[in-house]
Amino acid sequence: MADVFYVASRKGLFTYKRNGSGWETGKPDFLGEPVSAVLKDNRDGALYAALNLGHFGCKLHRSDDDGATWKELTPPAFAKADDGDEKAPSLDLIWTLEPGGNDEPGVIWAGTIPGALFKSEDRGENWKLIESLWDRPERDGWFGGGYDKPGIHSVLVDPRDSKKLTLGISCGGIWKSDDGGAEWRLTGKGLRSDYTPPEQSEELNTQDPHRLAMCLSDPDTIWCQHHNGVFLSRDAGDTFTEIRDIPPAVFGFAVASHPKDADTVWLVPGIKDEYRVPVDAKLLVNKTTDGAKSFSAKTGGLPSEPSYDLIFRHALDVDETGERLVMGSTTGNLWASGDGGENWTLLSAHLPPVAAVRYG
Repeated sequence: MADVFYVASRKGLFTYKRNGSGWETGKPDFLGEPVSAVLKDNRDGALYAALNLGHFGCKLHRSDDDGATWKELTPPAFAKADDGDEKAPSLDLIWTLEPGGNDEPGVIWAGTIPGALFKSEDRGENWKLIESLWDRPERDGWFGGGYDKPGIHSVLVDPRDSKKLTLGISCGGIWKSDDGGAEWRLTGKGLRSDYTPPEQSEELNTQDPHRLAMCLSDPDTIWCQHHNGVFLSRDAGDTFTEIRDIPPAVFGFAVASHPKDADTVWLVPGIKDEYRVPVDAKLLVNKTTDGAKSFSAKTGGLPSEPSYDLIFRHALDVDETGERLVMGSTTGNLWASGDGGENWTLLSAHLPPVAAVRYG
């Protein structure tokens, strides 16, 4: 059971540690700096933090003593053309960091904006662009959703076979590799978009999966919170079934899958497009325990007064037991649950806007 989790915010990285039956935090790391992604690699205990410093670019740091000290690493970067005349693309954001499989010590994956996948084989010391994906001709059809450029926000590594990868790209659909990224195929049949002309609504290359969540004990089950709703795959992301009529809405960004029960998932619904706030200003967490046959709204401990909290893609997480969850919002609120999301406790109402949360 995880006794620590991390909160990546616009003004630093906060570490929360178990204190009896509650949680406590101290002074944040990287105070005043936007932290875009965080990863605790339980294979070797390393802690990674990605920063987005705007004019000063993206930065990457690793700690081997749980944040007591940090080492700055060279972040992923695009290479210039061989002749040196062509300007290299710029790295706008490190959107997600994920560990490789247990049989791949030191392997770290980074999904970025613009939509690129990078791999490190030495704990973030060096990075290489996965050119097999970057050079796909379909990339010309990708476009940005909330950001101006497309980006990779979900990198799923199959625990049964570390070479099997599944990516979620906004807006570029779902891509899979069976050989560690040497070759790729576009998947996700069953997804649909209503932001494109009707005749293009099922075009796989322009889908906007907001977040993918895999059940670790049943990796063939992948939940997708899409711009157009909620979708469920039982064949590792090759095809999806749309889950309709989830009150009060099917739109959202965050989704967390129970690590031991493929039929249990948590979602945070909202109003889409120009609003992006809870429906009727009532924040709730939707939960299903029967594979989306039914959902129940969990509001215990969440605001009873009007609330306009938005939960970003990476700002909802569940620990390895499936009992503890943590959730942070763009208005600086942070909640934790110790009973599978049935009830929530407000840990802070004064944090900077939260980009991501992650159990250690």
